Amino acid sequence: MVEILEDVVIVGGGIAGLATAVALQRLGIRSLVLERSHELRTTGTSITLSPNAWRALDALGVAHKLSPLYDSISKSYVTDVATGKTGVVHLTEPGSDSGAKLVHRSRLLESLAEELPQNTIRFNAKLASFNTETTIDGSSAAILNLEDGTIIKAKAVIGCDGVHSVVAEWLGLSAPVESGRSAVRGLTIYPEGHGVKEVQQFLGDGARAGFAPLTATELYWFITYTGTDSSRDPELIKKLVIENKGKGFPKSYIDAVERSEPDSLTLDKLKFRSPWNLVLRPAHRGNVTVAGDAMHPMTPDLGQGGCMALEDAVVLGRNMGKLRRADGSVEWGRIGEALGVYAKERRWRVAGVVAGAYFSGRAQQGETGWMTWFSWVTKFFRDYLFYGLVFNRFLVRVRDYDCGRLTEPATSAAPKLD
Repeated sequence: MVEILEDVVIVGGGIAGLATAVALQRLGIRSLVLERSHELRTTGTSITLSPNAWRALDALGVAHKLSPLYDSISKSYVTDVATGKTGVVHLTEPGSDSGAKLVHRSRLLESLAEELPQNTIRFNAKLASFNTETTIDGSSAAILNLEDGTIIKAKAVIGCDGVHSVVAEWLGLSAPVESGRSAVRGLTIYPEGHGVKEVQQFLGDGARAGFAPLTATELYWFITYTGTDSSRDPELIKKLVIENKGKGFPKSYIDAVERSEPDSLTLDKLKFRSPWNLVLRPAHRGNVTVAGDAMHPMTPDLGQGGCMALEDAVVLGRNMGKLRRADGSVEWGRIGEALGVYAKERRWRVAGVVAGAYFSGRAQQGETGWMTWFSWVTKFFRDYLFYGLVFNRFLVRVRDYDCGRLTEPATSAAPKLD
């Protein structure tokens, strides 16, 4: 049995975990990242990064490695397949060069990992159990037992272990609930080029589909629909979209699905954590907290899951950085206070985005089934009010948020540590 002593242990080596490790590294705080896989997780071919995410990446000192590689997407065209009516959602402000960009998830993870010292990430590290204990000097220590028998004692633990977070469960946050919807995602390669410059979305009865350019030859596509299907078979997933859920959508979309790379196809039930649980239950206890999907799993309808994880990393790093003394030592006795300020600062922001994503997904997708009157009301709201009056304004507020710098107060008047 091996026992290891660490300052900060980050459980999970996804976007939130690596970004948090980079934030702490920039501020001179050492951390160990525990990743259960044997390599960086690259599930999901691409991720949307809005201006709020780019501001966070800039604060982390990583934006310059990614931004030049991808073009901004300025508009999303939304077509109702039943009526042929098309609306426009503006993703970039007029005259601005800072818009939403679709990037390779693997490249984002690699760009973050490159900023970390060697051996910061421990692969094949599967958490078996977790608890805390009071030490002889009265301080709190986190005890992490790994499946290989290793015991790690840490001064602080940050759970970035995803939707089904062990750390979030230990904190008492409610389990994520199913939204009643599912999503299929895929990637199609056009060696000759696809010619798509903007996002194209299509609305049907109980379904919303679309595609967006990742590069000049790679096209990302998706569909969300009412239902809770489950499969890992690429051929069954493709058949489900072409012959069932995507039936009636334009030929250009069906063609993308038919030509998609088999290993890129994913089918997931969409889950989220209750916004009220995020507001009413503390996301920290003593020297333990959570970030990313471990704190705020959400539906993908605003494209903000990864963006919010990057914001978390900056805010968490900034508050923990205030514990570092001039001589380089860290005032670990105040770690609970720092994590409490972080959790309080993020509470309403993440709850609002989780709620906004859920309701925008319902409004955009429409409803089907026995509640015909409700379906009619939903479609009326979507077609005449949502895109024209609600969605653009709300999206601007979400994507233009500035989480601040690592060593400066956030623009949203974040609480300060005394």
